[in-house]
Amino acid sequence: MRAYVIVDLGFGDSGKGLLTDFLVRTQNAGVVVRYNGGAQAGHNVVDLNGRHHTFAQFGSGTFVPGVRTFLSRHVVVHPGALLVEGDILENLGLPDVFSRLKISEQALIITPFHQAANHIRELVRGDNRHGSCGVGVGEAYEDSINSPNDCVRAGDLSDLPGLKRKLESIRERKRSELPLSGCHNINEATLKREWEILENHGVIDRWIDSISRITRLDMVKPDGLLQNWLSRSETVVFEGAQGVLLDAVAGFHPHTTWSDCTGRNALDIIQTMAPDSTIVQLGVLRSHAVRHGNGPLPTETNDPTGIIREHNQLNEWQGPVRYGWFDAVMARYALRVAGQMDGLAVTHMDTLTRLNEWKYCDAYIGGPQMDTATGLIAPSEQKLKHFHSPENLSLVEREKHTQVLSNARPVLSTCVANENRVIDQIASLLGQPVNLVSRGQTASDVQILRPLA
Repeated sequence: MRAYVIVDLGFGDSGKGLLTDFLVRTQNAGVVVRYNGGAQAGHNVVDLNGRHHTFAQFGSGTFVPGVRTFLSRHVVVHPGALLVEGDILENLGLPDVFSRLKISEQALIITPFHQAANHIRELVRGDNRHGSCGVGVGEAYEDSINSPNDCVRAGDLSDLPGLKRKLESIRERKRSELPLSGCHNINEATLKREWEILENHGVIDRWIDSISRITRLDMVKPDGLLQNWLSRSETVVFEGAQGVLLDAVAGFHPHTTWSDCTGRNALDIIQTMAPDSTIVQLGVLRSHAVRHGNGPLPTETNDPTGIIREHNQLNEWQGPVRYGWFDAVMARYALRVAGQMDGLAVTHMDTLTRLNEWKYCDAYIGGPQMDTATGLIAPSEQKLKHFHSPENLSLVEREKHTQVLSNARPVLSTCVANENRVIDQIASLLGQPVNLVSRGQTASDVQILRPLA
């Protein structure tokens, strides 16, 4: 088997859906495995007939007939949203999508109580929101660590008595632990709507009834099914979610996800289930920086905002999509965290046609610098070309790293907005060549410049 592992080297939104669709079509992959993240994914794909869908839980190769999706044990599943997404895909002319998707029985399940708690926590934070997507992924994942016996996994959905006991336990726990101090600053109607979900005893039965199709359609399977699929496949695409700069460990706390955003989960699955496979890790980044939600974005600017063509838009929980110039410091950091990629893909290259000059950051100046030995922060004008990993540090120390990044001033250089010049510059900045570029929204807009390893 040849396994393509797609890793986002930014803060997400780099074009993982487009590249999944492209690899499925050009490499004849029959299976897409989601290996991290959850229902908060927003992977936009426009097929060759102009159909558009934002893939959240279904694999981004689903437009291609017969391509199957497996949601691995590392994915946090929102069953209600999954059913809604499947119905939307059916209305787009894909009548067999539910039969083409299977869920690991070990996958975590988001309940209504996780999502309500997620909303309440973000509302209480006010202007200090973490940038959550509001789906409840973090709440469900944290529960799996702190209360492993009560967390709901996909295999529990067929055990109604046990499922109800777990749901009641989660409901009571969330009611007792939520930080309600400061709630007087929140719109009363919004808070009431979320709190009623935790107070209403009928929510459990209504939710179970609303997701009953999951079990009726026999969507939950043991991991042995995935192993069987891999053993029968010549090519498989492992579709990552979010980005390395949001990683649970290497990201910049508290504006992070609970997921491992490197390719490690995918590599673990491959090495366990198909150890003789050829693995190709493909790192994806845009020709400019992007971030949806709160948190540091060192090269942020309004300069290119009006010329970027974007499916992703402002929403209630994350807020606006923010842009910046290409940030080589962060990209090099992501590569150190994720490990050397076998290939690089740069998306949104069509933006260059609407620019006179392309700007990039190769170093930061100023802002506080942190001594990792002492944890102390002091002002500095030293030029930083590399950012140090916050792995193995406490949350307090990691927040100091976030402060460092938030206060850094980018050193910007310019390059003529010529595609060949920009590609060469990115390769020089990152120390490895660019293999793929995309110049639009469909698979036909992707070009292979250099063969993948």
